[in-house]
Amino acid sequence: MRKLLINLVMLILAFTIQICVFPQIAFLSSAPNLLLIVVFVCSFIEGRERGMFYGLVAGLFMDLFYSGPFGFYTLFFINLGYVSGICNKYYYEDYITLPLLLSLASDLIYNLYIYVFRFLIRNRLNFGHYLVSIIIPEIIFTTVTTLVVYRFFLFINRKLKEWEQRRDSNIV
Repeated sequence: MRKLLINLVMLILAFTIQICVFPQIAFLSSAPNLLLIVVFVCSFIEGRERGMFYGLVAGLFMDLFYSGPFGFYTLFFINLGYVSGICNKYYYEDYITLPLLLSLASDLIYNLYIYVFRFLIRNRLNFGHYLVSIIIPEIIFTTVTTLVVYRFFLFINRKLKEWEQRRDSNIV
């Protein structure tokens, strides 16, 4: 329960930073997608069910903030949580390659999802410009940010496990 609350606070914090802080930084042409990182890291560590829940919360945040059809982002983030949660069986704490590859793949799929359903449908066909100016910088920022966020979540996860083990040993 404590881990769930901490992760929900992290989702709210990531959403706030992504929406309020990153647009104010003038030199960033694009910013890392913190909600995407938090959802896939949490689901990678905790599994499919929790990943889908975090995806639901993150998607609702995005749907409530951005205009468009309600459920557009929720659908993507729920599926992201489910697919990342499947990779939970390959979860090893110090294994960083798989989370980085998941970060890269999920951000690429996210941007392609946005392109197809927001731009391509409205006959905006300049994919090369979208790729060079938006997709590639965001993928780079998101992958680099994943290194820090993943280590931070591992640290929190370890501390919570230690706290639970101490609490369980005191009860017995």
